[in-house]
Amino acid sequence: MLIDELLFKTEHSLVAQSLHSTMGAEPTNGDGFGLGWYGTHGAGAYRSIQPAWNDRNLKHLAEHIESPLYLAHVRASSGAPVQETNCHPFNHEEWLMVHNGLINSFGAIKRDLILQLDAESVAGIEGSADSEVLFHLALANGLSDEPVAALEKAVGAAERALRERGIEPEVQASIGISDGKTLWAVRYASKGPARTLFHSGDPDTLKKMHPDRARLQELKEGDTIVVSEPLVDLPGAWHEIDEGRALVIGPGGAVDTRDFKPEA
Repeated sequence: MLIDELLFKTEHSLVAQSLHSTMGAEPTNGDGFGLGWYGTHGAGAYRSIQPAWNDRNLKHLAEHIESPLYLAHVRASSGAPVQETNCHPFNHEEWLMVHNGLINSFGAIKRDLILQLDAESVAGIEGSADSEVLFHLALANGLSDEPVAALEKAVGAAERALRERGIEPEVQASIGISDGKTLWAVRYASKGPARTLFHSGDPDTLKKMHPDRARLQELKEGDTIVVSEPLVDLPGAWHEIDEGRALVIGPGGAVDTRDFKPEA
């Protein structure tokens, strides 16, 4: 499926959500965007500080790139400057990560977290966003071996650093991360309701439920979509991921879930 099908052509596409989000912390997400995909030569990415709805290059790329797995993100800054290096997805070798959320009081613990990384990891941090530091903490804690455990340790490190500074953690971590073969999605919050996260229903069931929907008929067995907000309003099309859970979508579309419990 071409990328523009989900970015531009659905009723509540990601680009539409960048202008009028109904479930996000901010109704408008115009502080940049990013698109990451997997092709013949591994992971590719395009990031810009332009609003997603105003970037002609994004529309052109989305109309021509076909990928079996991709991640897209629209940004509303939680304090870090609006610059290309702070736009998601963040990339290291085959890994791509997008993050909807924040580390509260990040400035107070930024140094504490960076000191947990080795020199090579610190050199790989290009921007100033909390999300990128979280990504490198996950890489340093075994992302290639146990992705969910690595994310638990990364979020746990942020929560511990906050407590050590006498600050109550209010970390928001709705995360999507992939190595090009598997997609991991996490919905978690230290305090209060977590940012929303949904995954699509079984393609065969959806086709039978809505035979008049031409786009649904294009879905293949194993196709799964993970989104912050539903792209279309259809009964049975979306399942909300519970808070404190991690979703694992393996090759072929096999879906599994497990608890997500950050640990210091």
